Amino acid sequence: MKKKWIMTGLLSFLAMAGMAQEGKDEMPKGKAIVQVFGNFHAGFGKENDDRGYELERSYLGYEYNFGKGLSAKAVMDVGKSSDVGDYQRIAYIKNAMVSWKTAKLTLNGGLISTTQFNFQEKFWGYRYIMKSFQDEYKFGSSADLGLSAAYEFADWISADAIIVNGEGYKKIQSNEGLSYGLGVTLTPVSGLQVRLYGGWNESGEDGKKDVANLAAFAGYKHEKFTLGAEYSQMWNASNQNDADQYGYSVFASVKLAKDTDLYARYDELCSKNDWNKAKDEQAAILGVQFKLGKYVKIAPNFRMSMPKADDAQNACSAYVNCYFGF
Repeated sequence: MKKKWIMTGLLSFLAMAGMAQEGKDEMPKGKAIVQVFGNFHAGFGKENDDRGYELERSYLGYEYNFGKGLSAKAVMDVGKSSDVGDYQRIAYIKNAMVSWKTAKLTLNGGLISTTQFNFQEKFWGYRYIMKSFQDEYKFGSSADLGLSAAYEFADWISADAIIVNGEGYKKIQSNEGLSYGLGVTLTPVSGLQVRLYGGWNESGEDGKKDVANLAAFAGYKHEKFTLGAEYSQMWNASNQNDADQYGYSVFASVKLAKDTDLYARYDELCSKNDWNKAKDEQAAILGVQFKLGKYVKIAPNFRMSMPKADDAQNACSAYVNCYFGF
């Protein structure tokens, strides 16, 4: 039933986008998508044996603009397995989507980017170094199969809604639940943006709880610096009753020169009644980014993880992250 509902929505969207193409007179154009994240890292103290080169992730794809606001994008995500004992590279389809944009309305259908933390990720701006808070601590998936819509009511307010399978892009779609999300973005003054997001992910299975998400973000961008702060709450993590998690992330960056930025971030992850104490932590990062031309970035940084588990030791590491993309 869920797959039939999703397919009906996608076909309706494609039909509407096709009608928008009538009378098309713009020249179609496309571009390749190539992004590669890598690093060299070395741990200190108890992490002393953790060192080496790592190819973290590669995005390979193509985007084609048909004109009249209609475009299509397909992206392959090549990364490492979440199984610590599996050293094989694994490839996923990250995006396979169609988009239609007008002056104020944007519609997306297919295997699309989700809206739960996409805004925060772009505002943070250093995804190749570290994921944004909700992505880092698995509060949701960055892509899923379904539909999304965004509308700009005025220069200072826009809203977006999304309905997807709720199981992410790495898993086979199995249960009958759907995931719903609604977000509002405000720009009260130039440079300042505030975003509120709420989501509900149906479990679709007897005996398992629905997952709810709530996030609030505020950020300010100036030509010389950026500031951001986010609070996130998740109820019934992994569909388990009372398995609630919450936390916050604050970050800042300062432009030292035309192609050089100083950045810093601090995260704290907590769980209700310490049910997830073994993975709860405070984490900090401080580093510098150098842009070497148009396509290459290098970012040396120092990281500290302060776990909350009893008798757990702090972990410190030095990284040199590298990015190549166009």
